[in-house]
Amino acid sequence: MSVADRLLEAWYRGHPALALLRPLECLYRRVVQGKRARFLAGEGDIYRAPVPVLVVGNITVGGTGKTPLILFLIEHCRARGLKVGVVSRGYGATPPSLPWRVHAEQSAAQAGDEPLLIVQRTGVPLMIDPDRSRAVRALLDEETLDLILCDDGLQHYRLARDLELVLIDAARGLGNRRCLPAGPLREPSERLREVDAVLFNGAEVDRADGFAFRLQPTALVNVASGERVGIEHFPAGQAVHAVAGIGNPQRFFNTLEALNWRPVPHPFADHAQYDVAQLSFEPSLPLLMTEKDAVKCRAFAAADWWYLAVDAVPTPAFVDWLDKALARLIPGS
Repeated sequence: MSVADRLLEAWYRGHPALALLRPLECLYRRVVQGKRARFLAGEGDIYRAPVPVLVVGNITVGGTGKTPLILFLIEHCRARGLKVGVVSRGYGATPPSLPWRVHAEQSAAQAGDEPLLIVQRTGVPLMIDPDRSRAVRALLDEETLDLILCDDGLQHYRLARDLELVLIDAARGLGNRRCLPAGPLREPSERLREVDAVLFNGAEVDRADGFAFRLQPTALVNVASGERVGIEHFPAGQAVHAVAGIGNPQRFFNTLEALNWRPVPHPFADHAQYDVAQLSFEPSLPLLMTEKDAVKCRAFAAADWWYLAVDAVPTPAFVDWLDKALARLIPGS
């Protein structure tokens, strides 16, 4: 287990040694609360786009299902006749320059795995730049849009926003509810009172403090050929090597078990880069990975490598809330 994995386990399961990090946590809290206060006061270089900006983010370290929800929002807004664009930090990307427009034929190393996945799945106009404000400006210079979706920009206070959606893993919650480095929180938990909506990934029903959504497996897709088959392609009891380089690999392994398969888990760091040697496992079994991993493996994938396509399925109550919010922000939509 890596140091990062041990720290995550301590944050979510508890460990007395974390008390030693309390002084650093206090310093961290003061810094992030100061940034938030300056933003609310309108201080500093804050860019307000000429179109509404919807931020999808989290206050915890680790995966919460942002990319599937972004995909849902793109398709839902398009169905309402809206022209949507996306901006992203592009974590791990190495583009020739910034801001950088992501296209489907680019490599994950150049564009970043999550931005490339989003563009390959939807064809949406997408710009990457750690400076989200600069990314929005660049995207609007190239496209006429009705709405900007900002992927994981909740703490990027140089960009004004019209809606904030925060995602939380329903199983892990807020861990020990402490801020970095003593806990998994990027901002104090009180921040949740100020956002527009909270969504709990994996919750069965809506809660008093937020909406529920789940990730629904929809198909198996061959990484090398792109062939798409039904979930029933693998029978119950099928053993597979399961690869997950995401923020919470265990969620992926749990999904495979819920489909009555027998995964041999191979967790990797979030945004991990792969080669053939890393993914050569014994015994010989089909290899099943996430879509985020697949965008980095197509060039060298074997014939029995597959990824599990999943869709975010929010509750009707959230969809109704979203539609009302969009109608308020974009009259006539």
